[in-house]
Amino acid sequence: MEYKKDWEATKQRFEDYWKGENTGRPIMRVTGVKPGHYPFSVPADIKSKNMEEKYMNAESIVKRFRYYCETHEFLGESFPNLNADFGPGSVAGYLGSEIKFKDNTVWFESCVDDWADYPELKFDPENKWFKKHIELFADCKKLIGDDFPIAIPDLMENVDVLASLRGAQDLLYDMIDDEEEVIKRVQQVTDCYQQYYDAFYKYAQYEGGSAYTVFQIFGSGKTQKLQCDYSALLSPDYFRTFVLDSLKQATSQLDHVLYHLDGPEAIKHMDALMEVEGIDSLQWTSGDHGPDGTLEKWDEIYDKTRAAGKQLWVKVYSGEFKDWLRNTDRIVKKYGSKGLYLFFNDMPLEQAEELMDYAEKNWSDVKGTF
Repeated sequence: MEYKKDWEATKQRFEDYWKGENTGRPIMRVTGVKPGHYPFSVPADIKSKNMEEKYMNAESIVKRFRYYCETHEFLGESFPNLNADFGPGSVAGYLGSEIKFKDNTVWFESCVDDWADYPELKFDPENKWFKKHIELFADCKKLIGDDFPIAIPDLMENVDVLASLRGAQDLLYDMIDDEEEVIKRVQQVTDCYQQYYDAFYKYAQYEGGSAYTVFQIFGSGKTQKLQCDYSALLSPDYFRTFVLDSLKQATSQLDHVLYHLDGPEAIKHMDALMEVEGIDSLQWTSGDHGPDGTLEKWDEIYDKTRAAGKQLWVKVYSGEFKDWLRNTDRIVKKYGSKGLYLFFNDMPLEQAEELMDYAEKNWSDVKGTF
């Protein structure tokens, strides 16, 4: 792999992580910005000029990412992987929603007025957004070859897709008024989700494995993030009725699964989630611009995850560098270094090297008190 010196060792450490058997320090995403390039910015001559160029021009996307690789050092288990995403939840676009690209986000317009009048949700290779996206993937793959993987996009699944198609509030009314129809539609999304995943996996598979973009993970075979952000609006009973079986079905088709739990209102579903055998690891996000994953108040999430024999994925960013070390010390001492993934945002290379040195000296082969 170009730009990554110890790729073979990194692949093995990811394999060990998924089984909770990694030795030494935790798995760590640490990327250092080389001297003279911090804070990082994209030069004007390769910066995207419009939304078409930013999201759908393969040459522009690959050129910008190669510049990123050339100006960064991939330490720990960080590794280069190209993001060619159409935004969070692109399956909704393949099933009828219009996609609106913005500079820092992507919107999916609702398109269902009444489920009774809307056709079956099924894999449609002729959908305009799917055709554009898969063609982009193919073009990017030609440009990058085997230099690094192109990551599986943020497809999304279950009721998160329905919420984009129908609108969040109307979907809640549907769940109350016509439970059977919503369950049927969730199953349709579940049935076609894997077909869409496999279409992208054709290009994303890399040396026997695959990467998932946002959370910077790699694993042998089919590796993916699953989620249900809409669960924040659901009671535990509704989550079990409309979501849980879909998640179980999705995990059965994948080899490594990271579950993305988003927002304090979703914590109430932890007991149900831990029943899903196919979830290997859990990632917690405290909501938009919330504190990072090291706060002691989040231990209720990690305790249940560890008790279920699953791995942890923790993002560290609150405070200054000294706070990162102190807060992570607590996490490592309690939960141990095995089965622990630590994600750090990009930082100056000198700081990144200091962090790795600290980790090797202080976070290696820690058993943990939990």
